[in-house]
Amino acid sequence: MGSLTSEQIAQFEEDGCLLVRGLFNPEDDLDPIIEEYKSVLDSLASELYAKGEISSTHDDLPFGDRLIKVYQESGKVHAQYFDFSLPQADVKPDTPFWAGPSVFAAMRNEKLLDAVESLIGSEIYSNPVQHVRLKPPEHLTPKNEQGLVQLGKSPVHQDNGVVTPDADETQMLTVWFPLTRATVKHGCLVVWPGSHRKGLLDHCPTDIGLGIPGKLLGGSKAVPMPMERGDVLFMQKLTVHASFSNNSDEVRWSFDLRYNPTGQPTGRSSFPGFVARSRQHPETELSDAAAWEGLWRNTRDHLATVEMGKFNRWDKENPVCA
Repeated sequence: MGSLTSEQIAQFEEDGCLLVRGLFNPEDDLDPIIEEYKSVLDSLASELYAKGEISSTHDDLPFGDRLIKVYQESGKVHAQYFDFSLPQADVKPDTPFWAGPSVFAAMRNEKLLDAVESLIGSEIYSNPVQHVRLKPPEHLTPKNEQGLVQLGKSPVHQDNGVVTPDADETQMLTVWFPLTRATVKHGCLVVWPGSHRKGLLDHCPTDIGLGIPGKLLGGSKAVPMPMERGDVLFMQKLTVHASFSNNSDEVRWSFDLRYNPTGQPTGRSSFPGFVARSRQHPETELSDAAAWEGLWRNTRDHLATVEMGKFNRWDKENPVCA
């Protein structure tokens, strides 16, 4: 079935990306997520205050200002505390994550899945390569020991480049949307339309993550994607993209989700996904938010006891990285 027009689908195939304005109703679809995360920040602030790492819980401040203040005083960006995925190394029994019911509801949002169905079909699997990004203003963000902003711009990359090779044939779809306004000044995404036709490009380890060397881009032009609350950006797995630095005075808050046809490798087999929609076998759909959260808890318990394998294929010794 699906909800996208034939023109939208053609644009997605041509450009490797499609921006859909106003797909979500911000009040109905996004505000419950924001409200849920207030309790997560409550927990973090209380924990840090009890340890003496911050002078106050700062609960008199609005969410964004409070987050910035907690990060500044503690000297650390606590991104993992809010994320609904686990880190790619050193998972411990108490590694924090947040897999709350409003996050789960967003992944199963009917309007979102209708659009996803237009692009990958009706048997839709929620791929566990997924993150929340609460990106503070760079001038208010703590720096690491190397003097780099702890959560700044993201490097130029392809999402196929950050998963394992078993997913190279997977029809993986990226879904990116802001919970707060994402202008160029806020550090919105930037994409290279048509870059998906270049195939998988070499990625090199950098101080801010895996990135594609500029010489491989061939002088192609990047296009900023400023977005308002309710807008959704769909990208193919080979579409080259990055994000700008947040040079505003506000937190830039976004979700990036992945979906693929059920049965195809996710590229992160250690982590749990679920059937988000099935027209053929609706009984296989996961609809229980607590069960989804339990999948991640069980995964954390398991990974804390084993040696974690590699999560990507790239090596800094690659000649292209020189």
